[in-house]
Amino acid sequence: MDVIVETTLGKVRGATTDGISVFKGLAYGADTSGRNRFRPPVKPEPWTGVRDALLFGDRSPHPTSGPGLSEPPTEPESENCLCLNVWTPGVGDGRKRPVLFWCHGGGFTVGSGAEPRSYGTNLARRGDAVIVAVNHRLGPFGYCYLGQLANEEYPASGNVGQLDLVAALEWVRDNIAAFGGDPGNVTIFGESGGGAKVGALMAMPSAVGLFHRAIMQSGPGLRATEPERATQTAERFLKELGVSATDTQGLSSVTTAQILAANARANPDGRLGWAPVFDGYVLPNHPFEPVAPAISANIPLMIGTTKDEATGFLMGDPAVRTLDEAALHTRVEVFAKERTDALIAAYHHTYPHVSVTDLYMTIATDQMMRINSITVAERKYAQHAAPVFMYLFTWETPAFNGLLKSCHALEIPFVFDTVEQGSDFIGDSPECTTIAENMSEAWLSFARDGVPSYRGIPTWPAYTPETRATMFFGTECHVVNDPGGEVRQAWDGMTVYGIRLA
Repeated sequence: MDVIVETTLGKVRGATTDGISVFKGLAYGADTSGRNRFRPPVKPEPWTGVRDALLFGDRSPHPTSGPGLSEPPTEPESENCLCLNVWTPGVGDGRKRPVLFWCHGGGFTVGSGAEPRSYGTNLARRGDAVIVAVNHRLGPFGYCYLGQLANEEYPASGNVGQLDLVAALEWVRDNIAAFGGDPGNVTIFGESGGGAKVGALMAMPSAVGLFHRAIMQSGPGLRATEPERATQTAERFLKELGVSATDTQGLSSVTTAQILAANARANPDGRLGWAPVFDGYVLPNHPFEPVAPAISANIPLMIGTTKDEATGFLMGDPAVRTLDEAALHTRVEVFAKERTDALIAAYHHTYPHVSVTDLYMTIATDQMMRINSITVAERKYAQHAAPVFMYLFTWETPAFNGLLKSCHALEIPFVFDTVEQGSDFIGDSPECTTIAENMSEAWLSFARDGVPSYRGIPTWPAYTPETRATMFFGTECHVVNDPGGEVRQAWDGMTVYGIRLA
C-alpha cells in the first residue's frame, strides 16, 4: 500500500507492508559532483507533485578493488548520493517515537545505508520506533583534506563526509515528526567506521542539539587524522589525479571515474588514508583525545566490541594459523616494543589454555578495538555528566567452520533483529532469535530513555572505573565486572594507534 508524506522539500511516496512504511532514497542534499565537489552539502531544490521513494538511492562511489568489496552492491553509485531511508510504524499520527539514526560501517570508504543486515523493518516494528539509515560521501569524495593546499577554497573538504551526516540529522530534525518520529529523541549509532563516525559527530559543534544519545559498536575512534598526514594523503591523490588543489575548475570537471582511478593508484589497498580530519574547523578537537568532548557531555553513550574482532581481518593470513611463540613475539613487538614480554605474559596468565593463534587473535582484538573502547568509556565517565554503558558480544558463529568465532560486525543482525537476512553469516540456530531479541530490545530501551534495560537481560549498571561493569551478550546474558582486568592493566602506559593509555 502506498503512503504519502509531506516533507519540507515536497511530498514523497513510500510503501507500507505488514504495518511498516518504508521510504527509500529520500534526498537530504544536492548532487555533490561538479562545483559542489569537496564542499559542504547544500540542500536539494524543492519539488512539486509527489516524488516516489520506492527504490534505494545511489551510494557514494566505491573503490574498484580492495577490502570490503566482497558483497555485490544493492544500489547504484554516483556522487548524487546524499539520501537516506526511513522505516516507520506510523506516519502523520501525532506519535513521538524514538528515532535511531544508523551510520553504516566500511571504514570511511565503503558501505551504504541499504545493506540487508541493517534493514530497519524489524527494529521499527519491535520497538515502535523510527529507523533512519543514511548514505553520504566516502573515500576521497568525503575526506580529502585540501585545507593546507587550496588557498582557503576548500576549508571543510577533509570532513565533508561528516558534514553530510550533520545535514542528514538536520533533515531528521525538520521532517521526522511527519514520519511519526520525535526530533527531540534521536539516537545516533554505528558499527566499525560507523562507530567512529558517531564519535566524530559527538565532537562536532555543527552537530550539537541534533542527537540525544549515542552508540559506538566496534569503532571507538578516539582520534581524527592529523592535518599533516591528511595533507600528505591528499598530495598523493592529487598527483595521481593530475590536478592542483588550487585548480577549482579542474577539481570540478574531472569525472568520478578519474577520481576513483587516481585513488586506486594512490592507495592500492583501496582504503588507506581517508578518515575525518582534525582540521580545527569542522573538528576543532580530536573526538576523544585527550578527553571526551565537552560539547556532548550530556549525551548518554553505549559502547562495546565483539569478543574476537580480529579474526575476520587476520584469517586471510595463512601464517596466523601456525604461529609459534617466537612468531607471536615478533608480531606483538611491532606495537608493544619493550613491553612485549610483559604483555604476552599477562595474556598467557589470563588465557592459559588457548593456542598461540587464538592468543594472538585476542591480543590483536584488544589492540584494534577493545582497549580504545575502554578508554572512551573511561573518558566519558570522567565528565561526570551522562552515563556510559559497556558491552561485549561473545556469541560465536558456526560459519567458516567456526574460524571466525565472535568476529567484527557479527552483532549487526542481532541488533537489527535481521537474523534471517544474516543467516549466511550466523546460521539458523534457534538461539539466534533469543540473542536478537535481547540485543535489539536493549538498544531500543537505550534509545527510548538512555538506559539499556530489558526483561530478558540482567540489570545493566553504568560503567565506572571502580566496577567496570560490562554486559556480555551471548547465548545467555550476564554482567562481568572488569573482564580481562589483568590484560587491561598490562596495556596501561602503552601507545595504541598514537594514543598513550593512562
